Amino acid sequence: MTVKQISVFLENKPGKLADFTDVLSANGIDMRAMSLAEAADFGIVRIIVDDVYNASTVIKDAGYIFSITKVLAIEMPDEPGALSRIIRLLGDNEINLEYMYAFTAPKKNSAYMILRVPDNEKAIEVLGRKGIRPVCHDDLVEM
Repeated sequence: MTVKQISVFLENKPGKLADFTDVLSANGIDMRAMSLAEAADFGIVRIIVDDVYNASTVIKDAGYIFSITKVLAIEMPDEPGALSRIIRLLGDNEINLEYMYAFTAPKKNSAYMILRVPDNEKAIEVLGRKGIRPVCHDDLVEM
């Protein structure tokens, strides 16, 4: 069970991120999570949205270069050490963590993370054995 992440390439200049989020806003696209990574000349905005098809159409029509990647969204206990246990579990099972970022939801005592790993199915199996459940796209839309 994965979710689709949209990665958008932006110039690393003042106002470019605002221009991009204005496009999303003007088209009623609701972001559930966002991460920004930058380099000298460009940045990569990674977003999880309520409607991937609509968002990708809008982003394409606005002239942005983007890709769609399947990532894991997981729910975990909101307590000290929970993230460390998950990262250790992945490492102990030879699953490399390429990147991750957090997102919020109104469910008390839960925290949420987006994980990019080379093998989603293996990670789902390993995490599932410890009761860590992936969150599907429909779950994210309802949050």
